Amino acid sequence: MKKFFAVMTVWLAVILNCGCGNRQPVKIQSVDTAMGTVIQQNIYTTDKQCEAAEEILVLLHHLEEEELSRRLDTSEVWAVNEAAGREGGSTLSPELTEILKKCMDVWRQSGGAFDVTLGTVVQLWDIDGWASGEREGNFELPEQECLCHALEHCGSEKLQLDGMKLVMQEEMQLDLGAVGKGIALDRIKVYLQDQEEITGAVISAGGSVLTYGEKPDGTCWKVGVVNPADTSTNIGVLSLEGQWCVSTSGDYERYVEKDGIRYHHIIDPATGYPADSGVAGVTILSKDGFLSDALSTACFILGKEEGMKLAESYDAEVLFVEKDGSIFMTEGMRAVYTENR
Repeated sequence: MKKFFAVMTVWLAVILNCGCGNRQPVKIQSVDTAMGTVIQQNIYTTDKQCEAAEEILVLLHHLEEEELSRRLDTSEVWAVNEAAGREGGSTLSPELTEILKKCMDVWRQSGGAFDVTLGTVVQLWDIDGWASGEREGNFELPEQECLCHALEHCGSEKLQLDGMKLVMQEEMQLDLGAVGKGIALDRIKVYLQDQEEITGAVISAGGSVLTYGEKPDGTCWKVGVVNPADTSTNIGVLSLEGQWCVSTSGDYERYVEKDGIRYHHIIDPATGYPADSGVAGVTILSKDGFLSDALSTACFILGKEEGMKLAESYDAEVLFVEKDGSIFMTEGMRAVYTENR
């Protein structure tokens, strides 16, 4: 009997150890495109058949095609823009209503530096089209008369948002490009929270990164901070534990050059021209994806001093890289930042 129980104990230990081994997270990697950018996913899951990467891509395509795109006639933003100037305006979905409320809050807190009503100005410059090569010929600056006319139809103070009803003036156009990737991170975060088999993930959507859960080896997530002077390198690394959103805005992301001057895609609402605050890149660290994306744009436009105040008012951490290479950051950012040497 002693031998019997000894053998049974050994086999039970083997079975239990095998069971635990099957529960060890495996890493799923995916690189694809959605929302006009590269989506990189590293997901740790106890389910080897996990389809999270594919489902997240479906989620992002839906977000772009059904909600946020100003170019696709299947999206809600496109329909809202089409209704500009129409009596009665548009009835918004709960999701878009909440997004616009948050956009208007950042607009107020930033003194107008962040503004999602710049659609007409953005289309006039069409930096994305020139930078991607979609447009042929030589880049020309918008005519001043046309730019002034476009600016007359911008300004979040002109939006009339009453409950879920939005009224916009004729020729006004929403452009949510400055928050689209951040909204995507928030949607992905909610999705991940519903997946019990997912223990950790780091997901990049262009210049925005979501960290979630834990790595199997217990080490920190590492997120690089791009060097604006050489985008193939990082100036440093953020070491993060748990769930964070990191968003970066820079003059190196999408731009064209003419006569030695770089014209990038981040438009200053005060001038209608690409922002020129002495900043080359801004990185925001926040628990909220929307805020990380919105604040990276607003802080880039405001510059170091005012941008630092804005980020801190939202309990977000910020790092500035100025055009001369100088680096400034909040104390909270400094606590997780390691400079590359």
